[in-house]
Amino acid sequence: MRNDHAHPSDNSIFSGSNERISVELKRIEDEYARRARVLSHLPIQDYYYSQVVRAATEALQPKSARSVLDVGCGDGTWLMVFRQLGARKLAGIELNDERCSRARRNVPEAELVCGSAHHLPWPDASFDIVSQFVMFTSILDWNLKQRIATEMLRVLKPSGVILWYDFRVNNPRNRQVRGIGKTEIDSLFPSCDIRLHSLILAPPLASIVVPRSPRLASVLERVPFLRTHYLGLIKPLAREADGWKRRPDRFAPPPSAMAFY
Repeated sequence: MRNDHAHPSDNSIFSGSNERISVELKRIEDEYARRARVLSHLPIQDYYYSQVVRAATEALQPKSARSVLDVGCGDGTWLMVFRQLGARKLAGIELNDERCSRARRNVPEAELVCGSAHHLPWPDASFDIVSQFVMFTSILDWNLKQRIATEMLRVLKPSGVILWYDFRVNNPRNRQVRGIGKTEIDSLFPSCDIRLHSLILAPPLASIVVPRSPRLASVLERVPFLRTHYLGLIKPLAREADGWKRRPDRFAPPPSAMAFY
């Protein structure tokens, strides 16, 4: 299903230019196409993947994952993880047609939409978990980031959480992505309880160390300034109904994750 309709609140809530957003979406699609041409599967990606799965699973416990929306779902990789975790309702939205087609093959039971996440076609309070994995750093336009963040909160259930995983630093090799620090995350999700932990050994370093000594990589990951990503949970304070804010942190800074591009 392609998401081509406009959300009724666009004009009243946001003042950004639709033309500017269209230009930004085209830039993102072009960047995805470039990555598909030049990037191949790296040996350490499996290592990164396993670390993120472990960290995300630990972060979500004991949250219910009955219904999950993955924003920027790509080929459905993370929807398959949520399926393994027992989610009964899976949904995703992906900008790129080809990646969306692959997601449909990989997760045929999911409700998948090809379109931009600043227009989510689901009703308010639809999902227990709304996730995003290295999607926001591909967006350089602030207005578009803000619109997507607002839509993610809109479709989240009162007792739900947003699962966040993304770069916290810039990639000096790629000016088409931009790291998002805690201050910017706070601005995107105002009036929310935000719990973030840094993780992931800087991928240029990890690509050298991990194939030779995973144990050494684990040691280096303990150094905070060598970690390049944030993983965390975001919960609107007004929706706090299950005591989540009052519980102590349930996960420590975990080891490693996705490839650096």
